[in-house]
Amino acid sequence: MVRDGVPELLAREGRLVRVERVSGRELCEALLAKVEEEVRELREAPSVEEVADVLEALKAVARHCLGVEWGAVEEVAGRKRVERGGFEKGLIAEYVPRERG
Repeated sequence: MVRDGVPELLAREGRLVRVERVSGRELCEALLAKVEEEVRELREAPSVEEVADVLEALKAVARHCLGVEWGAVEEVAGRKRVERGGFEKGLIAEYVPRERG
């Protein structure tokens, strides 16, 4: 999956590309695979550009797979942040089984 403007950019460079448009379930699968690809790239080379690519892919997942605009995602994220906090403190929890007594 590529960004919408990439085929035109490649064509302007004189490169031939075959473009296929997908929709429905196939689009969702392609978008979820794109999120995974972009997260992998972010892990390999952290940068603002890679974070932006992950964000753009997630926005498309929200719109095309869940049928919601990004504002709805932000609203839920804000509510969860108020109720449970964010990820700013770097906390990692390990569940420890209770001892029977």
